Amino acid sequence: MSKQQRAEKENEFIEQSFNRLLNDYLASPHGKKTDIIKKAFTFAKNAHEGIRRLSGEPYILHPIAVAEIVCKEIGLGSTSICAALLHDVVEDTEYTVEDIRNIFGDKIALIVDGLTKISGGVFGTHASLQAENFKKLIITMNQDIRVVLIKIADRLHNMRTLDAQPTEKQYKIAGETEYIYAPLAHRLGLFEIKTELENLTFKYNSPQEYNYIQQRVDTEKARRMQIYDRFALPIMNKLNAVGIQFVMKERIKSAYSIWKKMHKKHIPFEEIYDIVGSRIVFTPKPGSDEREECWKIYNIITQIYTPHPDRTRDWISTPKTNGYEALHVTVMGPDGFWIEVQIRSKRMDDIAEKGLAAHWNYKKDYSASESRIEEWLNTVNELLKKPDSDAMEFLDTFKLALYDAELMIFTPDGEMKTMPAGSTVLDFAYESGEDNGRHCMAAKVNNKLVPVNHILHSGDQVEIITSVQKEPLPEYLAFVSTVKAKEHITAALKENAVKDRAEGETMLLKELESTGCKIKDKIPQPVKNKLLRFYGYDSYDHLLEDIKKHNVDLSDLKNALKQKNDIFTLQFWTPNIFKKKNTDKPENGGNANGTESKNPECRHYTETENDFVIAKCCNPLPGDEIVGFKGTDGQITIHRTDCDHAMKEMAQNGTNIVAVEWENRTMQYFPAKLEIKGIENPETFRKIILELTGKMHVNIQKLTYNTLDGIFEMRTIIRVFNSDMITRICEDIKNMDGISNVSRIED
Repeated sequence: MSKQQRAEKENEFIEQSFNRLLNDYLASPHGKKTDIIKKAFTFAKNAHEGIRRLSGEPYILHPIAVAEIVCKEIGLGSTSICAALLHDVVEDTEYTVEDIRNIFGDKIALIVDGLTKISGGVFGTHASLQAENFKKLIITMNQDIRVVLIKIADRLHNMRTLDAQPTEKQYKIAGETEYIYAPLAHRLGLFEIKTELENLTFKYNSPQEYNYIQQRVDTEKARRMQIYDRFALPIMNKLNAVGIQFVMKERIKSAYSIWKKMHKKHIPFEEIYDIVGSRIVFTPKPGSDEREECWKIYNIITQIYTPHPDRTRDWISTPKTNGYEALHVTVMGPDGFWIEVQIRSKRMDDIAEKGLAAHWNYKKDYSASESRIEEWLNTVNELLKKPDSDAMEFLDTFKLALYDAELMIFTPDGEMKTMPAGSTVLDFAYESGEDNGRHCMAAKVNNKLVPVNHILHSGDQVEIITSVQKEPLPEYLAFVSTVKAKEHITAALKENAVKDRAEGETMLLKELESTGCKIKDKIPQPVKNKLLRFYGYDSYDHLLEDIKKHNVDLSDLKNALKQKNDIFTLQFWTPNIFKKKNTDKPENGGNANGTESKNPECRHYTETENDFVIAKCCNPLPGDEIVGFKGTDGQITIHRTDCDHAMKEMAQNGTNIVAVEWENRTMQYFPAKLEIKGIENPETFRKIILELTGKMHVNIQKLTYNTLDGIFEMRTIIRVFNSDMITRICEDIKNMDGISNVSRIED
């Protein structure tokens, strides 16, 4: 095929793609403003002429695809479609925002400007560029929420075409997508997009596990559909008999959701029984109450099948903060499986599928859920009012704001406050006022005295008990769930820590002078090094804080100062079993959209064997899917790709990602932690020990064994060669009589 023929074929494909977008727009309920959309397409096509993505396709296909998502999957109108078509013009070509404003008007220019600002610029010298960009993304919500919706559409298409990117870039983009974009899509009500984003991140971060689960789902699809058909038929017959207009369809759990449940509950694939669910979408009768019809359908279903006593979720009386409304009920099906049924009206389903765009189409009649979305946006705006906040801290606290508020908690006066699920007494105290939170020492929940970490439930009435002597503790951060609580606790801890360090250094100087040391202005670094090594601290600030708290015995100062300043590093073992992946093509500096960049974010490294260390948080074994992160000292830390810390690193410090893989070497032992549960029996315990030491020939490093009411729980650290060995051990022990669960766990 000649060059001209290829160009003609590409142009034909581009026109077909754009015509598909136009047809979807014409089929939507929006005004038929096709002229400005055609104008935006022609402008963008000419602006991107000659530019290609890393996949080799013409670049204009990317903005067309983003506009298609904006139109068809999010449900926005012509202004957003035009902005999507133009979203990379200012960043990647010579055109300016003023050019866009002169040609397309203020609204489109404002959105394009917001999208352009997300891609460039710097907030602070110490923050991750990715975190800075996230902060700018959220700031744009004050100007026009459509900026965020289009950015999510842009990210979705980038994830759909991630194959063309090198491995390090895949980890970076997938990591930040899972960490912030998927939760943001969820908060904005884009549930289908959120599910697809999670599934795609899982596919790239953990391809082996993704493929395994997807194959299992596909293999068992026919059997599960037979179960679903037997379950659905009686319900459909009854709904038809009473004259309800509805659509009932199956709902397959995503590979990511299955994997999350397997890890959360430490169970194998075979024990995931709710892979298939059901959704009923009905059209209300004219003049009828949607909520009454939801409960009518609920009553019909529960007359046929027995409901689970703890699995009914009523989000029609109290919608989620993102506007989601539905009635969920889980019932026992005819084949002995629990099956969840979601009951929604057509309006509720539109909001569930297309989020805010659909929500605001209905807001005139349903202002209650509108006010809850505004309440969430106000929470975000509070975060943005702190101009000195570090972008990384902002990202962490904003992520807390992405969770749904589901609890209704009452004050002693009967005032209701909406709190996130998992909120504690301390969260509620800060919600009631900063002083209440800072000095909270306990509470009365339903007239019963409870500690500050007590988890609240919907309907609780809470009375906060305070003391002026009480101050926040570092461990509070581990159990609070709200942005407000975390922000105030962090600020108070910083304030108290500064005071403690100053007082601690004063105490240390006084003791040093008593030993004969003459300190002029400040303590010399060699002296600090001796103190840190002698007392076992890695931070001088932490040492000072503990001195202030009288946790450090300064009577041994003379012995501490006698040490030589030699530095030794002791490692349990030296990792020498990694190699840099060389499967990627040399990086040519492509950015997330595939265009060239003068500052490539991903670099290839040549490492020596001793530059690697194993992350203690997830303790990867040979055979696990892994990723590396290069530190400021040049050392690379190896994490499992499904590790929470790794996910956060990928989201916030994507430039430090190094793609690594296991290299076959001489057998070497690694520590792994197992949890085993079952029915208490001395014979079972003996069989487990024989399995480990006799059959598998592993060394047991540590073992704990606890029993309660005839049930035992064993935790053991064993030394193994690789993850396959752990899998075989788990399978063999699981097959023993009396064993209910065996799983590899993290610290």
